[in-house]
Amino acid sequence: MRYIEPHGHMVSRTTDDYQAMTMAGCAAICEPAFWAGFDRKSADGFYDYFCQLTQHEPKRAAKFGLPHYCWLCINPKESEDVALANDVLALIPQFLKSPTVLGIGEIGLNKNTRNEMKILEQHIELAVKYDQLILVHTPHLEDKRKGTRLIMDALKANGVVKPERVIIDHVEEHTIGEVLDAGFWAGITLYPESKATPVRAVDMLENFASQRVWLNSACDWGVSDPIAVPKAAQEMRRRGHSAAAIDSLVYGNPVRFLSQCPNFKDPAALKS
Repeated sequence: MRYIEPHGHMVSRTTDDYQAMTMAGCAAICEPAFWAGFDRKSADGFYDYFCQLTQHEPKRAAKFGLPHYCWLCINPKESEDVALANDVLALIPQFLKSPTVLGIGEIGLNKNTRNEMKILEQHIELAVKYDQLILVHTPHLEDKRKGTRLIMDALKANGVVKPERVIIDHVEEHTIGEVLDAGFWAGITLYPESKATPVRAVDMLENFASQRVWLNSACDWGVSDPIAVPKAAQEMRRRGHSAAAIDSLVYGNPVRFLSQCPNFKDPAALKS
């Protein structure tokens, strides 16, 4: 089986994880910028982080034969500090020239505050200005639906953003339908203790059209599983889904979305 990990925070993972992913069939990894587990105090910390994502982590992944791509932003949690967020936003354009950058992400909301909304809107404007794809983080809150709707409203209000160039991640049973109906892509995140289990993810896939859906592990420094995507594929096989349907979901769909960025190269094409 082959698959693409479209959302994994590999700077927080070990080389054993890279090896396990390779053995499980991973063909490429995409890493969004995210919260480091603590609030960074200055834009200098983000400059170093963006260097790590664009220069150093691709070299580490390459040791395991894996192409590594990334997304850039200041995450919603730290964007509450508007002055810091503005300093970080000013850094991003110089890194967009990197050949492994896919777009702006993972942007979105954490607690649905005014400051978070302000920085979200500025991220959207930046993506439009530089013609970038957008990867969205939806809040880990009981009011996830409210946060998801606020994000979609901001994207629509921009007036230029094309929904097919936006993936809204961490959808759950009560948000996936609205995201797909609005024309966006939807990401289902597989976490052992939160978000969706493989069983819940496949339930969602069986209840909604999967042409604009991808699965991801979002593995990070917390309790998470870097090979969660192949485990979900195993659940699909158990339920009788065809090999072609599984491949279309875990490999074909990420390729279709990510190929909208000229920096992304289909791993299969690179091998042919």
